[in-house]
Amino acid sequence: MSLPIPRNVRSSLLALLLITLGLPISTSTVRAVPPLIGVVCTYGPTFNLRATTGYIYTPDGNRIFMWSFARSDGPFQVPGPVLCVNQGDTVIINLTNELSEPVSIVFPGQDGVAFSGGTPGLLTQEAPPGGSVRYTFVAREPGTYLYESGTNPHRQVQMGLYGVIIVRPSMGPDYAYNDPSTRFDPRREYLLVLHDIDPYFHAAVEQGLPYDPGAIEDRYWTINGRSFPDSAADNFVPWLPEQPYGALVRVEPYDPTTNPLPALIRYANAGMVNHPFHPHGNHLRVIARDGRLLRGPNGEDTSFEDFTRTVASGQTYDLLFWWTDVEAWSSTGNPVPVQIPGLQNLVFKDGVTFYSGSPYLGEKGELPVGVVSYNQCGEFYFPWHSHALNEFTNFDEGFGGLATLLRVDPPGGCR
Repeated sequence: MSLPIPRNVRSSLLALLLITLGLPISTSTVRAVPPLIGVVCTYGPTFNLRATTGYIYTPDGNRIFMWSFARSDGPFQVPGPVLCVNQGDTVIINLTNELSEPVSIVFPGQDGVAFSGGTPGLLTQEAPPGGSVRYTFVAREPGTYLYESGTNPHRQVQMGLYGVIIVRPSMGPDYAYNDPSTRFDPRREYLLVLHDIDPYFHAAVEQGLPYDPGAIEDRYWTINGRSFPDSAADNFVPWLPEQPYGALVRVEPYDPTTNPLPALIRYANAGMVNHPFHPHGNHLRVIARDGRLLRGPNGEDTSFEDFTRTVASGQTYDLLFWWTDVEAWSSTGNPVPVQIPGLQNLVFKDGVTFYSGSPYLGEKGELPVGVVSYNQCGEFYFPWHSHALNEFTNFDEGFGGLATLLRVDPPGGCR
C-alpha cells in the first residue's frame, strides 16, 4: 500500500524538478510551496469557499465531527484557509453552502461589505442549503482579522466555521503595519488561532439531536485546529490531513548584525471564551489589537511588553518577539553557576523529552538509557499555553489542549 504524498512535499518536488530541468519558477510556483512552519497563505483577492462537514482528531484518540469553511477546490480543513490579501485589494469571497441550514460569513474589522445572491439573515446575507452568496469589500486597513459565520454563531462558530484574513500593508510583506517599527523577519511569521470544543455538542449536531447552547462545556481546546502535542508538529503532517496548520513558534537569538528582526506573532480567538495566553519565561511586544496599530491621539507609540495576554472572544492581537540570549551561558567560557542535577535525579514523562541533556544552547549531553529525545541540536524549548489550566488538557488529561512550544535554535539554526 502506498501512502499519499503531502501537499507541501509535492510542491517542493515540483520546484526541484523545474530547477533540475533548468526551467523558470514563476511566482505562482513559489507560492505553491508552503512552509513547514509558520503562516500558510491562500492568496487572493478572490476566494471560493464552501461550508462543509468532516472530522478532526485529538491526541487522546477521539474523533470530532466539525463544520468548516474549506476551499472549493480543496479538502475539508479546520480552521478555514488563511486568506492573504494586500491593502487596497477588492476582496471577493464566493461562499457555497453544502450544509443543511443557512450559512453566512461576517468580517469583523472590515467596512463597506457588500453582497449579492443568497437570502436576508439577521447579521448579513446568507447562503441557503445548496445555495451561494458573494461578499465584496475593500481591504482598507492592514492587520489580522477573523472571518466567521454570522448565522447562529453560538452553534456554527463552535462547529468550526471560522478562519483568519491577513491584510498586508502597502509598505510591504515584511511589515505588519505601515510603520517602520513593525518590520519583521518574513521567515518567522506565526499565526495562533484559538478555539474551544464541546464534543457532546458536536455529537448532538451530527446526530440531529437538540442541545442547549447554555449547557456547553468545552473539553478540547485547539490552536490552528490542533490540540497539544499535535499543535507542535509541522504544517501538513500526514496523520492530520484535516488539520493542516501547525503552531510551533521557532526563532533564533537576536543579533544586531546577523539576526536583527523580530518574529511576528498573530493571535486570533475564534472561540467563545477568553484565554490568558503566554510563553514561559518570555515577554512579547504587543503592537496592535483588532487590526489597529497601537498609537495615541498624537501618534505616540503605545505598544507595550507583556507576559500573559488575555485574548478575548473574537479578538486579535499582533505581537513582535525577539529572543535575547541574556546570560549567554556556555560550558567553557561562561558556565551555569549551579550544579546541574545528575541523571539519577532526572525524570522524563513517558520516557520522552525535548531536553538535549545539556543546559547550554547548541549543545547536547548524556541522557538516561531508553529516553527518546526530540531535541535535534541542543535547541531550547519553552511551553506556550493558556494559563487557565483546565484548558491545558485533552478531556481533563494533561498536558494538552491550548498549548504549543516556543523553539529557540542556536545561532545559524540546526546544522
